[in-house]
Amino acid sequence: MEASLKQFLQEHQIHEVECVIPDMTGIARGKIVPKNLFVAEDNMKMSKAVLMITVNGEFADLDRFVGPSDPDMVCVPDAATIRKAPWAIEPVAVVIHDCVDFDGRGVALSPRAVLRKIIKLYNDKGWKPVVAPEMEFYLIAQNNNPHEPLRPPVGRAGRTEVGRQSFSIDAVNEFDPFFQDLSNFCDEAELGVETLIHEVGAGQMEINFSHGDPLDLADRVFLFKRCVRETAYRHNIFATFMAKPMEHEPGSAMHIHQSIVDNQTGKNIFSLNDGSASPLFFNYIAGLQKYMPHAMPMFAPYVNSYRRLSRFTAAPINVRWGYDNRTCGIRVPNSDPEARRLENRVPGVDVNPYLAMAATLACGYLGMVEGLEASEPMRDSAYDLDYELPRSLDDAVSAMLDCEELSEVLGRQFVEAFCAVKEKEYETFQKGITAWEREHLQLHV
Repeated sequence: MEASLKQFLQEHQIHEVECVIPDMTGIARGKIVPKNLFVAEDNMKMSKAVLMITVNGEFADLDRFVGPSDPDMVCVPDAATIRKAPWAIEPVAVVIHDCVDFDGRGVALSPRAVLRKIIKLYNDKGWKPVVAPEMEFYLIAQNNNPHEPLRPPVGRAGRTEVGRQSFSIDAVNEFDPFFQDLSNFCDEAELGVETLIHEVGAGQMEINFSHGDPLDLADRVFLFKRCVRETAYRHNIFATFMAKPMEHEPGSAMHIHQSIVDNQTGKNIFSLNDGSASPLFFNYIAGLQKYMPHAMPMFAPYVNSYRRLSRFTAAPINVRWGYDNRTCGIRVPNSDPEARRLENRVPGVDVNPYLAMAATLACGYLGMVEGLEASEPMRDSAYDLDYELPRSLDDAVSAMLDCEELSEVLGRQFVEAFCAVKEKEYETFQKGITAWEREHLQLHV
């Protein structure tokens, strides 16, 4: 075991350790062990089948992707990820683990391994990707009946929001006790959270992260979601990262800002020496335009995700791009040449952060190595154009399975296994009968 792990446990007088891995849905799976056992065993063993669990707890196609014997894998702690779990009553640490086979090779089914694979592709070219996510989410009233619509929570004034309060400071202050605890928890867990704003929807908030390494940012987003939910529980409300939680409110996104740095010079490869945009910048955009429709299961992983991606919800419906144009799926913010970047506005906040970052970087990488050409930038609203993205999870899975180029860079085994999980979830969803069907079809057809 690395000395830094032991030192952390000792300095913080840790009692227990949460040994976690992110599964394909982004849920934390693992074991909680006493500190002494964590130190003594170093690595933990866990069934590889854990990686194939659907969001509703079923297993998808285990014989094909895991094997009939249900074998173990080795989970190795990443010392760089150890943090205190600030929401815990006693001193508890959380450590994210990498999944490897017994021969030391990374498990292809692991989302963390997929992101590592994409980062290595960049490193092999002498490039370093830099990302910065923006996360929208809703605070909602506690709701234990899934058949009832969600609604905003009651604030300190004793009322719920009855209208949209975009960028309102007072609307954020309605939940000061929640945000004070959340801020303290994020600081204690060293999550690097920056700006807080009230978004368009009633009870909808947005938090931005400082830019950095994609794997580190994915780890922080992964932990941040848990942190927000745990903080909400303390204040007798819920927090949801559904992409479209309420019928008449806008959806929630995880916008991903991205740029690429040259490993030797440290310069942004999206800009030339004279400050103008480089050919690689436009190649990258073209890669997103060509391959994002095929990567949609990683940007919109659930049936609910596609309710957000509609021209009626102020969310992207195509892969147009434009300068400071928020109607486009790909936005280029105003910036200095050193900070030239683009923003992928397609992913919902319901994504697995490891896979969303791996997918967007993979699309851009393919655009650069293939020398693709971007379309002309949009100067008007892209909401009025045709749909260019899959309209349903079923269509998105088919599009992903048909794309050889993405399968090559992400890993064919992983793509097929991930799509098997999505197909299982879609199959389960299709068995349910919705309230809309009962209301409008029961006595009318």
